[in-house]
Amino acid sequence: MAGLSVKVLIADRGYDVNQVIDTACARGSKVVIPSKRSRKVVRTYDRERYKKRHLIENIFRWLKQWRGIATRYAKRSDSFLAALYLRSIFLDF
Repeated sequence: MAGLSVKVLIADRGYDVNQVIDTACARGSKVVIPSKRSRKVVRTYDRERYKKRHLIENIFRWLKQWRGIATRYAKRSDSFLAALYLRSIFLDF
């Protein structure tokens, strides 16, 4: 997480460890991570914001269905970004 500066950190239960949460809070980020079932003290989190994480994951899944993006076929970063823009035009969510 070195060098990251975000307002909100949204992640799944796999990232519910004290080191990640403490680091994010120290940098002034709001943490939206549900507690693991084994955690003795359950933390609260913004459920509505966490639900939107699923939509973002679906967009990445849909983009990766295109072979050129999934395999990073473009040699240059600007060509890859252009392919992402082109594919994003056809988003139908």
